[in-house]
Amino acid sequence: MESNIQQDMNALIKRRHEELQELKNGNHETYAYSYDVDNYSKNIKDNYESLEAKDVSIAGRIMAIRRMGKASFTHIQDKEGRIQIYLKKDEIGDEAYDVFKLLDIGDIIGVTGYVFKTKTGETSVHVKSMKLLAKSIRPIPIAKETTDEQGNKIIHDQFTDKELRYRQRYVDLIVNPEVKEVFILRSKIVTSLRKFLDGKGYFEVETPVLQTLYGGAAARPFVTHHNALDMKLYMRIADELYLKRLIVGGFDGVYEISKDFRNEGIDKTHNPEFTMLELYVAYKDYEWMMDFVESMVRYVSMEVFGTTKFLIEGNEVDFGPRWQRISMTDELKKVTGIDVLEDTTEEIKKMLKSKGVTVTGKESKGKLIDELFEVTIQDSLIQPAFIVDYPVELSPLAKQHRSKPGLVERFEGFVLGREICNAFSELNDPIDQMNRFMDQNKMRDEGDDEAHQIDEDYVKALEYGMPPTAGLGIGIDRLVMLLTNQPSIRDVILFPHMRPNK
Repeated sequence: MESNIQQDMNALIKRRHEELQELKNGNHETYAYSYDVDNYSKNIKDNYESLEAKDVSIAGRIMAIRRMGKASFTHIQDKEGRIQIYLKKDEIGDEAYDVFKLLDIGDIIGVTGYVFKTKTGETSVHVKSMKLLAKSIRPIPIAKETTDEQGNKIIHDQFTDKELRYRQRYVDLIVNPEVKEVFILRSKIVTSLRKFLDGKGYFEVETPVLQTLYGGAAARPFVTHHNALDMKLYMRIADELYLKRLIVGGFDGVYEISKDFRNEGIDKTHNPEFTMLELYVAYKDYEWMMDFVESMVRYVSMEVFGTTKFLIEGNEVDFGPRWQRISMTDELKKVTGIDVLEDTTEEIKKMLKSKGVTVTGKESKGKLIDELFEVTIQDSLIQPAFIVDYPVELSPLAKQHRSKPGLVERFEGFVLGREICNAFSELNDPIDQMNRFMDQNKMRDEGDDEAHQIDEDYVKALEYGMPPTAGLGIGIDRLVMLLTNQPSIRDVILFPHMRPNK
């Protein structure tokens, strides 16, 4: 049996179909081809004094209607916000007003008229002509707003169901204007990153999404098949190995902002499809790259937001000062008493079990160390910080530390307990690289399905000689989450992955 809500919805849709048919029967255009727009709501409000009594042409979606016989007030929403329009039957004509009487909230119209203010002081457009541009046959969930005795606005029936908002982002953007602002800021952040990198003389390039071998990260891939060549292909999990081939080929600095794909779980900081910025600069090392990351994040913060200080989940985070540098192994020893370079795998497992972590027995030592860091240190990293000098087991593509045996020259950037970037002094010794790949292959044989594959062509590229290189990967989605104070990665991805509706 249909619910009352579903019955009401079906009745509304049926009525709108009837209105649509009535418009068609009257030979009225219901889905227009174009409309000439010369102004927008915010600009009209901001520049009222210069636009008063002047004609403007605007278009947008009807968000409220107040009919009063032969005159009506309506609010329409365009790309910049909402503005009131005033329609009078005597001025737009009987035919146009008959069309207007068949319109609903959600319909898209274009109007031409002059700018004025109502008796209550609201900037409005007095309509001279109106055109229906698109008839909405499915009602949008409009929130009702009231004001209490203290003047506080109270929202009723708001479109707040998170899962429905992610599934129907088009509706979310219509009825929750603050959502659109997040994605406008995201676009500005990415543009600012490009501007910064281009200003340094680095080249933006494109590398393959479909690869015969996947690499550059510890992750499971998505697998597909190329019919014409009858071969298995993988969607890339990282851009790293192809970008470093370009450094071998003679580029001094290359970057790519791209979609990567990892066949992993979904939570508030992980989505199977995500956006990465990867950068590789010849003749530099990870110490240089730390300073570079600091300056780049400061630049973006100031250019897009005009500040380096952000209130994020109740914490004031400042990207302005120098980021703290913390040794992973030293910090683990201080916090847990475990020396991950000297102590056995069993001792690390014992510590993890005491922290409530399930250990299967198939994990490599590197994975156990990474897990220990996550459960004992990561959440305490509120202000921007670099965790440096990782055990070699965790980093098959990073250069061995120049003075600390058993470690590599690697850092990860953390803010508010979230990893936002990963960087190395890149391994450019082809013999060492092949040995690392062989070690990873053994780990795969022992059950680690995220261990790195052997990429013989990449080793061949290194055999031609790759200069000293610093490499960086920044998770764009996570950076945007921080700078816009969003709690979930789904809030900064327009169309996040969802389980299909049954």
